[in-house]
Amino acid sequence: MGEKVVAGTFDLSDRQKYRTKLTRCLEGLERLLADRRFDRPRNLMGLEIELNLAGSDGMPRMRNAEVLRRIASRDFQTELGMFNLEVNILPHRLSGRVFDQLAEELRTGLAYAHRKAAEVDAGIMMIGILPTLGRHDVVSANLSNVDRYTLLNDQMAAARGEDFVLDIEGVERLVSTSSSIAPESACTSVQLHLQVTPERFADVWNAAQAVAAVQIALGANSPFLFGKELWRESRPPLFQQATDVRPPEIRNQGVRPRTWFGERWVGSAYELFEENVRYYPPLLPICDDEDPLQVLDEGGVPTLAELVLHNGTIYRWNRPVYGLADGVPHLRVENRVLPAGPTVVDVIANAAFYYGLVRALADESRPVWTKLPFEAAAENFDTACRHGIDAELLWPRPGRSGGVTKVPAVKLVRDELLPLAAAGLDAWNIEPADRDLYLGVIEQRCRRRVNGASWQADTYHRAREAGLEREGALAATTRRYGDLMQSGEPVHTWPIGFPAR
Repeated sequence: MGEKVVAGTFDLSDRQKYRTKLTRCLEGLERLLADRRFDRPRNLMGLEIELNLAGSDGMPRMRNAEVLRRIASRDFQTELGMFNLEVNILPHRLSGRVFDQLAEELRTGLAYAHRKAAEVDAGIMMIGILPTLGRHDVVSANLSNVDRYTLLNDQMAAARGEDFVLDIEGVERLVSTSSSIAPESACTSVQLHLQVTPERFADVWNAAQAVAAVQIALGANSPFLFGKELWRESRPPLFQQATDVRPPEIRNQGVRPRTWFGERWVGSAYELFEENVRYYPPLLPICDDEDPLQVLDEGGVPTLAELVLHNGTIYRWNRPVYGLADGVPHLRVENRVLPAGPTVVDVIANAAFYYGLVRALADESRPVWTKLPFEAAAENFDTACRHGIDAELLWPRPGRSGGVTKVPAVKLVRDELLPLAAAGLDAWNIEPADRDLYLGVIEQRCRRRVNGASWQADTYHRAREAGLEREGALAATTRRYGDLMQSGEPVHTWPIGFPAR
């Protein structure tokens, strides 16, 4: 949704014209693929992190416009809520000391942003869902003052035709309604991009889908919403329900949600783009002047603007991306599974594990998705969101016997997936010191069975046992989280509770 969108209204002819343009864009994509026009392999990756603004009291601050003016860097952009920012790291080549380079860039950029935010009594918080957010914070009045957010909210609310309903049952149950998509702004995530060739796309996307549950189990960091303790990673159910434009009757017919895991392994990138066009009505029928097929006929490369815009309103956890760089088209897999935080080291460790693992799995002669039913991968995703580091996941049995078995996520990672991730990083020519440092963080998380979600929950309950009421305990947990996040030490080393006074 990075496109510049101007607020306005649409009529029936706009939607008909847009549908026609989407069809022409799909045909253009098909021709580009058939003609092998895509960029050669360059091993490029990219990283985006959504952030929260919180004050020294741990409470959200609706000041992203002021903070962005002070930061004055194109690396930082607005996000959906006034308490959100996003930082974008320029693409890097996956090789050598890239992870240490990324860590240093992030530390420098986030420290600068934190200092600037402090000028308006705010600070940067990397966390999946800010525990102190209340229902009153995620309302349409607190959406960022950006046309595309206003327009998207208006179109989704109109498509829904009634209030959005949140109903999440975990440790506790949350039931809430909203007249807007504003609750979506509570979700702050890490997006990992990997540029791939068309021939490679399906293998990488399938690998990413297969390990999405493992990513969640290791990286869960969102156990609270609106004062309730829910799932260990509450972002996925929140995001799905906050963007669900289907009224109950449509949902009961089996119509797919706009946020979903998917329903099958794929054989090409084209299948996903085609599926998005076939299944999902456009929310933002804004047409570009370009005729993609004419551009192709004249030897050029189309932007496929309508397809790109439409694709950005369908929230797959692993999303296909079409882009242009210096006039050359490329494809990316955008992994949107992970929550933000807790620290730069944790974020980079999660990234190293992901890039290594998908490389190794995509290279296998008999890949995991030929042995793991897609329904099992979807069930794993739900299980990991609910239980985090304590999840037990379905995985193919080793050896020739076939079938799947249930295994603790931490055992699966330590025994099978960490060696694969290490081999994948070697295949990317990552420096061994970087490989061992960041995969070592993942190993220690598994050994200690600690991630951001477990630390938050344990520290919150320690605060309650010390006599704090619910809101006070959540605020104290958030402040303590902020202090430890700034220290930079990975979350598995964080002490539970609060320092003695």
